[in-house]
Order: sequence, then structure tokens, then C-alpha cells
Amino acid sequence: GSMFCGKTEELIRRLRRATIAKQKVQVFKPIIDDRYGGVTKVTSHAGSEFDAIPVNRSDEILDKLAEDTTVVAIDEAQFFDEGVVDLVNDLAERGIRVILAGLDMDFRGEPFGPMPKLMTQAEVVEKLHAICMVCGDLGSRTQRLVNGAPAHYNDPIVIVGAEELYEARCRKHHIVPRD
Repeated sequence: GSMFCGKTEELIRRLRRATIAKQKVQVFKPIIDDRYGGVTKVTSHAGSEFDAIPVNRSDEILDKLAEDTTVVAIDEAQFFDEGVVDLVNDLAERGIRVILAGLDMDFRGEPFGPMPKLMTQAEVVEKLHAICMVCGDLGSRTQRLVNGAPAHYNDPIVIVGAEELYEARCRKHHIVPRD
């Protein structure tokens, strides 16, 4: 889903349940996401957090995977390289439960990184929705703002930020100017 829809909050909720069930959990996140709790925590916009291992590339996850891990979670999966698709499939085939959270679309409203492949190969996909900051309807898109105005289509795709740069919008109010 879009930003501010509760993806990380839901991920953390599932991880806490797995921990209560005495499953061995490992959480990974892209090292570029240093918001809120820093690089060693997965932190929701609401403040919930869970310890995480920051990595640069998907192949580092396998290198850091403990032998007894039964649940692997990956936050901000859209920022990973395409190798994350094979990694996730490999882990699932080993019997490891894999939970991913990530933006399905970039600020332009287009598929984001490896997310389309991950979503099509998953057994279960839950798309969460935020609330449109303009009209209060379901917010399915992420609006990037530059000085309070919608970012241009040709602006860089990846800029890590939160409320200061982004807000949730519905299809009607999601604006991406082009030349």
C-alpha cells in the first residue's frame, strides 16, 4: 500500500505474534532507511518498533540469516534489488515464513522496484489503505510534495522521508505533473 497506511505497524504486529509463539524471527531492512529509530530498528510512523538488521543488498540477508530462523521479515522491500525475489522464493521453499512490507507504487503511481513480482508470487497479499489527506477517502497512492506542491514526474524516484515530503492521496487527488 501507500505511505501512512500502516504497513510497518502491521509487520510489527505479526512479528510480535510470531515471537509470542516462540518462533525465531529475523528482521531486515534497507540501510538507506534511517528514519525514526535509526538503521537498527524497523519503526512505524506511529512509533512501534522492532529490532532489525540493516543491509545494502538482498544477498546480504542470506549471509546474515541464523540457522534456526523460522520467520524472516523484510521492511521497505521496494528499495531492494531484483535479487530479493529469488531470495524470498528460496526462503519460502526452505519452509521459512517470509513477511514483506513495502510500497507497491512509487510517488508517480507506477509499480515500485521488485514489488510487482513479489506480490504476484506471494501466497497472500494484503493491500492496506491510508486516508486521503485532501478528501478523507481511501488513500491508495503516495503524493510527494516539494515546497508544498506535487513533485514532477521526472524527479528522482527514491527520496527517503516521511510527513515532511509525502502524504497519502486517493486516485482523484494524486497529482504528478509532466512536461
